[in-house]
Amino acid sequence: MRKYSRLALLAAALGCACTTAAASDLIPVESFARHPAVSMPRLSPDGQFLAVRMDGDDGMHALVVFKVTDMSAPVSMLRMPRYEVPVDFVWVSNKRLIVEKGKVFGSIDKPMLTGEIIASDYDGKHQDYIYGYHTEQSSRAATRSLDRGFGFYDGMPEPANGHFYMSAESWSNDHQSLLYDVDADHGTRHLIGDIGVGGLAFMVGNDGQGHYAYGRNDNFDYVVYHRQNGQWVSLGPDQIGASFEPLRNTPDGQRIYASYAADGGPTSLVEEAEDGSNRKVLAAAGPGSVTGIEWTSLPLQPFATTLGTGIPTPTYLDPNAPMSKLHRALSLKFPGSYVHFVNFSDDGSELLFGVSSDRSPGTYFLINTHTYKVVKLFDVAPWIQPSQMAERRPMMFKASDGTELEAILTLPKGVPEANLPMVLLPHGGPIDVRDDWFYDSDAQFLASRGYLVLQVNYRGSAGRGEAFKEAGYLNWGTRIQQDLIDGVKWAISQQYADPRRICVYGGSFGGYSAMMTTIRAPGLFKCAIGYAGVYDLAMMYRKGDVRESKSGRSYLHTVIGRDDASLDANSPDKLAEKIDVPVLLIHGEDDQRAPFAQAKAMRAALDAAHKPYEWLAKPEEGHGFYDEKNNIERLQRIQAFLEKYIGKGF
Repeated sequence: MRKYSRLALLAAALGCACTTAAASDLIPVESFARHPAVSMPRLSPDGQFLAVRMDGDDGMHALVVFKVTDMSAPVSMLRMPRYEVPVDFVWVSNKRLIVEKGKVFGSIDKPMLTGEIIASDYDGKHQDYIYGYHTEQSSRAATRSLDRGFGFYDGMPEPANGHFYMSAESWSNDHQSLLYDVDADHGTRHLIGDIGVGGLAFMVGNDGQGHYAYGRNDNFDYVVYHRQNGQWVSLGPDQIGASFEPLRNTPDGQRIYASYAADGGPTSLVEEAEDGSNRKVLAAAGPGSVTGIEWTSLPLQPFATTLGTGIPTPTYLDPNAPMSKLHRALSLKFPGSYVHFVNFSDDGSELLFGVSSDRSPGTYFLINTHTYKVVKLFDVAPWIQPSQMAERRPMMFKASDGTELEAILTLPKGVPEANLPMVLLPHGGPIDVRDDWFYDSDAQFLASRGYLVLQVNYRGSAGRGEAFKEAGYLNWGTRIQQDLIDGVKWAISQQYADPRRICVYGGSFGGYSAMMTTIRAPGLFKCAIGYAGVYDLAMMYRKGDVRESKSGRSYLHTVIGRDDASLDANSPDKLAEKIDVPVLLIHGEDDQRAPFAQAKAMRAALDAAHKPYEWLAKPEEGHGFYDEKNNIERLQRIQAFLEKYIGKGF
C-alpha cells in the first residue's frame, strides 16, 4: 500500500498537531479535501491491542493492528483490494478478529457491505474466508462449494470466546434468513435459527439462541418476528406499536432493551418483557428520537442516551451510577465536545473513548478505569485545527404548513451574524438520513470562505420517528423541496441571510434538490451546484445499483412511485426551462448510485433549454470524488462559482 508512508502513519497514529497555515490565513482547500488516515478504533477484549481502519489517498484500505503500549509501528496490516474496505470489524477473542468487507463507490456514499466475512489473528496470520460468494477462498472450500451468499455480523457471546453470530442469506434461496453460531478460530458453524423471509437481522439472547428476527422484507415492509415455542411468530402493531427494534437482553436474560414508539413519533429507549408486557421507558423521546446510547462494560447496560435533534447532550439513566459519573467527569474535561464510549476491555479496566464536536472530526483516548490515567491515541484529522473552524448551531423553525423542522446553521468566524451570503446545503438520502451537529467538511469549507451554510432536516429525514420519515415518501420534488425553501425564507426573515446572495449546493439527493429548489422557488437563488445528483427519477428504474435487487425496486416504488407522468413532473431534466440561475454540474463517470447518464441527461436538458451551466466530470470517480486532487479541483471550482454569482464571503 504505497501511500502509507511511515511518516504519514506516525502522524495519524500519534496525532500530529502540525498546521499548513497560520490561524489568520485562509485555510487551504487541501485541508478539506483530505481523507482521514485512521478511523474506527476497536479495543481488544484484554485491552492489549487496538484495531483501526486505515485509508490511503489511492483508494487502498487496510485493517491495521497496534499494540496499545507502542503506537509507533503496527503489529500487522491486512490490506484490502482496491476500493474494498473493512466496513466493520470485531474482536471475537484476545487474538482474533472478524472483518465485514464492503466496497466504496464514492466519497459521499456509505460503503456497501458485500456480505463477505473474513477472520484473522491479530498478527495477520491464520486468515480465513468465513462466508460470502468466494467460497474457494475458505479453508473449508471442499465442503462449501455451493455455500454462496451474503453473511452479516449479528452479535457475539459475552465475554468474548472466539465465537460470533452471523445472519446469512444464500443465493440459492433469497426467501430465507439463516442464523449461525460461528467458531472464528476453526471456521465451523452451526445453525441456531432460520426463517422463511429474506434479508432479516436477528437478536440473539443470552442463551445463544435467536429470539427476534426483524428488518424490511422484499416489499420494503418492516416486519418483526419473535421466537415462541420453537416457532417464529409475526408481531403486530398491538405488540410493537408503530416502531420497534429489539436491541439486546438485560443482563439477567429475563427482559430486553428496545427502541420503541407507540405511534409514528420519535422513539424512546425501553425495557420490557419479551412478550411486550411490563414496558418501562428508560429514556423518553423528545423533539427527536433516542438515537445515541452509551453502554457500560460487561454485562452491557445502557447508562446514557442522546436525541436525534439539537446538540447531543447526554441524559443519564442513573446520574449516580459509576459509568455516569465517569462519563460526566470526562465531558467536563472536554467542554464543547461530546464524549462517546467506544468499547471496554472485557474486565472493564480499560476504556476506549472518542471526543468530537462541530469543530473537530474527533480524537481517541484510552483510560484506565482504576487509575484514571488517560493516554491519547490519535486524531482523526490532525491537520484540522478546531480553533479555526466555525460554530454549527442547531435551531428550530416552522415550515409553511406549521410543522416544526430543524435547521443547522454553520456560521463563518469573525463576521457579524447578519445579512451573510448563504449556501443552502441539502443532505443526500433523502429517506432516513439527517444532518447533525457534528463536524461537516463541506459546511466547514464553505464557512471558511465566509459563507453562512444552512442545512435542513426536511421531511423524510431520520431522527424524528416513522411518521416524519414517511412524510417524505412520494414527496421528493414537492414537500421536501418546500421544506428546504421554507428554511431559506426563515433564514432571511431572521436576518441571517442576505436575500440577494443565496446559492444552493448539494450531493446525491442534495444535487437533485439543488436543481429542484430553483425550479420550485424562482428568483430565490442566484446559482445552483449539483454534485453526483439524480436528475431523472424514471431513470432510477433503468440505471443504477438501487434497482438491482427486489428490495431496492420495492424501495423505489415506495418512495418515488411508479407513475411516469408524476416522475417526469418531479425530474429536473424534464423541467430545465424553469431553471433561472447558472448551474454547475459535477459528476464521477463511474458513479454506480447516480450513473453518469444522470448528469448527461441534465446537461442535455440545459443545452436544449439554452440555459447557462458549467461542467466538471472525472473518470474513475464514483458517487462523489475520492481522489484528493479531484476533490481539490471540485472545491476550487465551487469557490470560484460562488464568488462569481454571490460574491466573496469575506
